[in-house]
Amino acid sequence: MKPIQMVDTKTQYLKIKTEVDAAIHEVLDSAAYIGGKAVATFTNSLNAYIGSKHTIPCANGTDALQIAMMALGLQPGDEVITPSFTYIATTEVVALLKLTPVFVEVNKTTFCIDPESVRKAITPKTKAIVPVHLYGHAAPMEAIMAIAKEHNLFVIEDNAQAIGCDYTFSDGTVKKTGSIGHIGCTSFYPSKNLGAFGDGGAIFTNDDDLAAKMKMIANHGQVVRYYHDVVGCNSRLDAIQAAILNIKLGQLDNYIAARNAAADFYTKAFANNPKITTPSVASYSNHVFHQYTLVLNGVNRDGLNAYLAEKKIPSMIYYPVPGHKQKMFASFGLENMDLPITDWLTERVISLPMHTELEQEQLELITTEVLNYVNAN
Repeated sequence: MKPIQMVDTKTQYLKIKTEVDAAIHEVLDSAAYIGGKAVATFTNSLNAYIGSKHTIPCANGTDALQIAMMALGLQPGDEVITPSFTYIATTEVVALLKLTPVFVEVNKTTFCIDPESVRKAITPKTKAIVPVHLYGHAAPMEAIMAIAKEHNLFVIEDNAQAIGCDYTFSDGTVKKTGSIGHIGCTSFYPSKNLGAFGDGGAIFTNDDDLAAKMKMIANHGQVVRYYHDVVGCNSRLDAIQAAILNIKLGQLDNYIAARNAAADFYTKAFANNPKITTPSVASYSNHVFHQYTLVLNGVNRDGLNAYLAEKKIPSMIYYPVPGHKQKMFASFGLENMDLPITDWLTERVISLPMHTELEQEQLELITTEVLNYVNAN
């Protein structure tokens, strides 16, 4: 049995090596390293897949969030509502732009933003909501969009962990996450479900004016070269990454199916164990399993993490310190916020290896060792 990895990008690459290598050499032969055919082709393919009117490629997922907030004209002091239980990039950008982060609760079973917590947090200073499709499961977008409409707020979807996820509305309409809010943002970090061989990101919108603004901001605030209309940034997806991503986009649904097969194995293995709560899937969403995350009940989470490491089985804790308790936000005086579900989860969650290349023998070993520790402690 080959060593178990948290993410196995190398084996995934080897399966599409011929196509990827040819795509890279095509870019090298063209000498068009920034922009050009490869970026245009991938942008059009991704736009069609997501079902958005506009797709703007950029350098990374954090830039995508920053550009989105800049395009909305948010001003210092404006409040942005987002979950505390997420990766720091979501709220790091809020603080970077001198906006005010307002942390809210998540649902205990889906790990995604709780609409009622959002509603309670709205003030006259609130300007935007940033729901996060965490671990590959969609946030409750229909409820979030209704709240946003009621209070005239913008919605920026953080879709970095859930590209390819389907959201089903109450009327039966199905949309991809990232195409529902006013703006959607995603990341192509190598470990993502659609991962580059470096960094990358993209922004989605159905609004023509917002699309034009975001394209301009991502390109130094210019439409015509050397004429800079607004303060922007330099955020571009390079052509080699675009060429690689275009190959992998054609495999994305297969990758999602492979992740779901691994998740099904885990879920069946842990079924009916009172000390383990496996990921749930809401009626409105499917799951693309960027992570497979357990909630432990009466089990020493750090002890399990150490035990698995001894057995050469990787595991990760996403996320041990919630946003409202991070030192970077100390000036906001948030450390004593009452977010009991968030605090409860940060003490109990643990994620198991999840990627497209997991083999039956590996899955059997992982589940056996998790159960050995859980049942003995």
